[in-house]
Amino acid sequence: MEEMSNKSKENEKKSFSVKLKDYIKNLFDFSNYDMKTKLYIIIFIFLFGVSVYLLYYIYFVDPTFLYILVVEWFVNPIIRLGIWGIFLFIGVMAIQGLLVPIPSELVLLASGMIWGFWIGGIMGIIGSMAAGLLCYYIAYKGGRPLAEKFVGESALNMADVFIEKYGTGAILIARLLPFVAFDPISYISGVLRYPIKKYTIATFIGSIPRAFFFAFLGASLISHKPGEPINLSEIPFEKVEAQAALFNNILLIILGVLVVIFVAYYLFGIYWEKKVNK
Repeated sequence: MEEMSNKSKENEKKSFSVKLKDYIKNLFDFSNYDMKTKLYIIIFIFLFGVSVYLLYYIYFVDPTFLYILVVEWFVNPIIRLGIWGIFLFIGVMAIQGLLVPIPSELVLLASGMIWGFWIGGIMGIIGSMAAGLLCYYIAYKGGRPLAEKFVGESALNMADVFIEKYGTGAILIARLLPFVAFDPISYISGVLRYPIKKYTIATFIGSIPRAFFFAFLGASLISHKPGEPINLSEIPFEKVEAQAALFNNILLIILGVLVVIFVAYYLFGIYWEKKVNK
């Protein structure tokens, strides 16, 4: 009995190792994809590499880097551009979903630093819609093959069933929760090709409290009147460090929640696959 038990364990380990080997092999096999899909994959891998390096730099080299970057290259230029800064804000908000270290939540935080609570909240809603629709479109056009590589076809099939049953409500709740990352929800909706009309309505409604929440946090970071450039040289370094820590902590919370959701999704996908096979 003991020998049979040991053999069973060895077979399970071998099965897992074979599965892992097949998964890694499939991950780097692009032979079955057209040029457009290959281009999407190359861009994704490049941006992922840049994002990982920036995360390392933020947490191990210069903790103030992200905060100073946002202030000097985003907040102040938008303020100095006046009315034209609105278009820069919407443009940056739209493309930030491509870079992990600058999630939409930090851009929404900056909106409060630029315009204050009320206008910052309104601009946050507009920017959120631009980001949500762009990420949805990119994923809709070429995201499913890439998603299949990372989570597997069965996990996506499970998500298809879930989104068909609870789609609008699930998207709305995810948008309402401030520390559930905004952009992955947009990508998932596009990958699963959820109806654009329902997606847009849920995103708009869910973006309202979210945008005002982060605008409030951003407005609390400035001690002067909204609309005036932030002169970091006049701010004590200890205060800059404290404000940078807030940015980094929000980023860490968002990434932590994202990892937990991904792991839970992956494990539930395995359970769902076994249930379906039975």
